[in-house]
Amino acid sequence: MPRFTLIPEVHLLLVDGGRVLLLQRFNTGYADGQYSVVAGHADGGETLRAAMCREATEEAGLALRPDDLDLAHVIHRRSDGERLSVFFRARHWQGEPVNREPHKCSHLGWFPLDALPQPMVPYVQHGMAQALAGVPYSEFGWTAEERAR
Repeated sequence: MPRFTLIPEVHLLLVDGGRVLLLQRFNTGYADGQYSVVAGHADGGETLRAAMCREATEEAGLALRPDDLDLAHVIHRRSDGERLSVFFRARHWQGEPVNREPHKCSHLGWFPLDALPQPMVPYVQHGMAQALAGVPYSEFGWTAEERAR
């Protein structure tokens, strides 16, 4: 019997003066038109913090160091498979955000935390709220019956 696998994802909470950096997904085949944070999948042989630094550079032209990232929230979520969505909050970064993937992102910008654009990717909005409230772990996309098992 094959071993169970879980897809690891990393998400960046870049907060500056009451604003958060968000991007609008475009032409990806998943949640296009919805807002999300800079995010991506971890590659094999890559730590989650290293993956987050790589994604920040690839998507937004930002330089981060793994030591600049604090674990903010983890979601065990169910969608097209089971995923582990890890949210990191950056304490420091270098550079100004720029859309380096216009073929997958129609807009990248700062938004007030108290007036987030809609629509947002539901689990990302959930994860952001949990992280900013100081909640370390949640589950998303599971039925109440599945969570009770």
